[in-house]
Amino acid sequence: MWGRKCYDSRMNRITRRRYLGLSSGALLGALGGSRAAGGGDPAVRRFMEQFAVPGISFAIARDGRVVRQGAYGLANLEKQEDLSISHQFRIASVSKPITAAAIFLLLERGKLELDSLVFGDAGILGIDGPERIRIRHLLNHTSGGWRNDITDPMFKKPGLDHAELIRWTLETRPPENEPGAAYAYSNFGYCLLGRVIEKLGGCPYEDFVKEHVLAPSGAGGMAVGEGEREVAYYMGGRSVLSKMDVARMDAHGGWVGTPSEMVAFGLRTDGFPDPIDLLEKDSLATMTARRGVNESYACGWSVNKVGNYWHAGSLPGLSSLLVRTAEGYCWAACANTRTAGINRALDQLMWDLSRSV
Repeated sequence: MWGRKCYDSRMNRITRRRYLGLSSGALLGALGGSRAAGGGDPAVRRFMEQFAVPGISFAIARDGRVVRQGAYGLANLEKQEDLSISHQFRIASVSKPITAAAIFLLLERGKLELDSLVFGDAGILGIDGPERIRIRHLLNHTSGGWRNDITDPMFKKPGLDHAELIRWTLETRPPENEPGAAYAYSNFGYCLLGRVIEKLGGCPYEDFVKEHVLAPSGAGGMAVGEGEREVAYYMGGRSVLSKMDVARMDAHGGWVGTPSEMVAFGLRTDGFPDPIDLLEKDSLATMTARRGVNESYACGWSVNKVGNYWHAGSLPGLSSLLVRTAEGYCWAACANTRTAGINRALDQLMWDLSRSV
């Protein structure tokens, strides 16, 4: 990593103004050349150079245990703070598998069914809304509306709380399609799932998930909104002072944690015998089954034909990834920047690193 033993003493003479004027290659060269980028790992070095990554952290597990961790670069450019494996990142949409796991726990406890209605007199939330939307439609993004584009309600009306935002959305943004007829990735759909968890769990979303999903996984240090050791975020070398209400994004993109905590959760939802999974075998099979109008997205996970499942996350200044492979690997990675093509490159980097394990 770019720790005290790795970065060049010239680092101390780089001002923030000079940093902002450097290209990715010049930046990493000024920070100490080959010793600065990727701790001597060529694949990590290439990735950081290509995408001007201030810092990257990852964890890789095989057969139920973490076998490699790494943290390279800086957690905070202004403070010249070295990144460590204990630094926390926003994980963005990697929050969705966590929410899905909580929903399936409630299903196993008899609190709901996948075909339970969400709105109307017979719905779980007990409020007026599109009466044919069921829990499964929210899980697999086939509710019929509220897609993740410029109209995404989760990034509108920042002064509204969950209840107010849901009311405003239902009144002003009716679904475009019948439930189950079309796939449209929906952050708002997962916001609704968060409220379902609160209603049936009898406590705030964050409290229920920490107690019943994350703490039993060994990831109890994760939190919604902000972390005690959270990194700073950058785009184009400039600090991203996000105005997003990350806490309001809770169930669809609000969790903060380390890659090792993300892997700890992944290992408890991977379908392999060690460690013991949080969910029953049938629940995991349903959660990751390739069916419906989009066979590439199950219930909270992207899936493929060979049995891998994963989720990526992206916010201004943040790229994240959690992967479980059919061969018994699980890995997670976070970088405190975002630029065109970085998520695909981060995915490829982690496949490359896994081959060295």
